[in-house]
Amino acid sequence: MDKQHAADKFVKLLEIVETLRGPDGCPWDKEQTHASLLPYFIEEAYEVMESVDEGNWETFQEELGDIMLHVALQTQIAAEDSKFTIADSLDTVNKKLVRRHPHVFGDKKADVALEAKQNWEATKHKEKNRKSRLDGVPSALPALTRAQRLQQKAAYAGFDWENVDDVWAKLHEEIDELKFAHEAGDIENIKEEIGDVLFSVVNLARYMDIPAEDMLRATNRKFTTRFQKIEEELEAKGKKLEDSTLEEMDEIWERAKGEV
Repeated sequence: MDKQHAADKFVKLLEIVETLRGPDGCPWDKEQTHASLLPYFIEEAYEVMESVDEGNWETFQEELGDIMLHVALQTQIAAEDSKFTIADSLDTVNKKLVRRHPHVFGDKKADVALEAKQNWEATKHKEKNRKSRLDGVPSALPALTRAQRLQQKAAYAGFDWENVDDVWAKLHEEIDELKFAHEAGDIENIKEEIGDVLFSVVNLARYMDIPAEDMLRATNRKFTTRFQKIEEELEAKGKKLEDSTLEEMDEIWERAKGEV
């Protein structure tokens, strides 16, 4: 990679953002604050995820640029308010990466990825002076993602199942408890047990090193595509969903499964 070329482009981005925020800049850009930009930043992050899901690398490249634009905007605002500069942020992350990778930049050993991540989590916990090893997982994360991160943090500290059979056993145990709660008609217990089942499914995904959030997102897309196939075929026959039988819809669904 031509680092100098990349650096020149990044400096150009900073200069453009500085101009946009300047006296003769863009009215919209000039009125933005740290808080006002957050919804757009979240949207850009999801667009990055979507481009990866779709394997659209041209869009992915563009969306990463949009993320860097937000970094430039946020740090420009911070600099204007004499809080910190982009150089401060870069210096902080550079030092953090070196400090939390003693197996690369120091004399500590980490032969596998798990050991490297354990080193990272242990160092971070000490640096932040946190009370719990579960601290630091944002409560605003999507529930599946947060569940998996909480489980990962516990596992890095040694709180984990010894083998996948134990994880499967726990999942089946939670499903049985949900069935019993349903049979008893206890709605509050049903709610609790549904949560436990979902948490156990995420734990299984985590144990297999598979991101549960990504997999559910993929299944959502698959369901949408197949259901839309049902709608399309029924419409082609001049029928509405409400006027069709479950058997008719299921037949189309089964054919769609062979295509998607």
